Amino acid sequence: MHLFAFGINHQTAPLAVREQVAFNADGMENALRDLVENGAAKEATILSTCNRTELYCNAAQPDLAIDWMAQYHQLPRTEIEPYLYMLSREQAVKHSFRVASGLDSMVLGEPQILGQMKQAVRQAEQAGTLGFLLHKLFQHTFSVAKDVRTQTEIGANLVSMAAAAVKLSERIFPSIAEQNVLFIGAGEMIELNAVHFAARNPKRITVANRTLERAQTLARRINGHAITLTDLPEQLAQHDIIVTCTASQLPILGKGIIERALKARKHRPMFIVDLAVPRDVEKEVAELDDVFLYTVDDIADVVKDGLDARQSAVKEAEVIIDSGVSDFVHWMESREVVPTIRALRDHAERSRRHEMEKALRLLAKGESPEKVLEMMSSGLTNKFLHAPTHTLNHVHGEERDLFLDVVHRLHHLQPEE
Repeated sequence: MHLFAFGINHQTAPLAVREQVAFNADGMENALRDLVENGAAKEATILSTCNRTELYCNAAQPDLAIDWMAQYHQLPRTEIEPYLYMLSREQAVKHSFRVASGLDSMVLGEPQILGQMKQAVRQAEQAGTLGFLLHKLFQHTFSVAKDVRTQTEIGANLVSMAAAAVKLSERIFPSIAEQNVLFIGAGEMIELNAVHFAARNPKRITVANRTLERAQTLARRINGHAITLTDLPEQLAQHDIIVTCTASQLPILGKGIIERALKARKHRPMFIVDLAVPRDVEKEVAELDDVFLYTVDDIADVVKDGLDARQSAVKEAEVIIDSGVSDFVHWMESREVVPTIRALRDHAERSRRHEMEKALRLLAKGESPEKVLEMMSSGLTNKFLHAPTHTLNHVHGEERDLFLDVVHRLHHLQPEE
């Protein structure tokens, strides 16, 4: 078993790098199959969110998996390598546990990452790349994350990305109740933001999405109305607050469309939160007057509120995680000796069959059963003891002492024996 994890996150790479290696949700299964079919890994799961892109693999040659990711995104490996973290065995297990528990998130203790990891596992399962090792890893991961969240206060006083977006908008506008709010996308992140903003009772709420049906489903929940992305050029100027998070690989809002909206608004300010990776809003939009543009990295300072209240729970969480890592590593080690145990049993079975065949031939010749049993038991004993006694007679020095200790432990012998 060759457990290996690697990736980049908000701590190691800026947004401009993270968006280059993000995986599109619609193409995730094809990417997973390509990774495995190319021989870069035996098993694989890809976790791709606004804050991280990580690959969990059963890979004998991890470099092949890293090369695959660079090639998949048409990037030189040297361009992403400075931002990569590479983790094997215990480190990979601990990282998986910490990520699922919210200890590695921009918002300490945030629960959304657990759902994103579960979705990543479902996609790997559907792609046929979730093998025995990774299945067990994520079973343990989700169990440990549950223990952390139920046995500690890691989620207490949590300020989510959605709550941070509301706080930021309240710095620009005195009252959200007097503003029109537009949500672009209809995924989980947009739903979370929509719920937080809807609680402030804005004047009007609009949901824009590629498919009108999904937009309508969310709009009904928050008492808003739905449009499609093709309606944005005409509708954009009517909105004061825009929160966007889609899976688009190209920007939804370019500098030109924002300039036209500002002109129609007579340069009344627009507040935009872009939570997508890759970005939904062209970075040049930030240069425009009357636009307040925030990305996922820009809200880091806001989400630090309440952090101190959760820090005391981190030590408790780490104890739970360390215990879980020990259990999982022990399981991996026990699985690694299975081929040796199987080979040992096969060797013993061949010896047993050989002695049994000899005994049956002697009985057929008329030898007494007592004599045959004595010969068979003596033959089996000699065969089973030949290898260890031969080795004992030929090892020297420290190796001999180590081997003697193993023999005593295997056969429960006392030193004087």
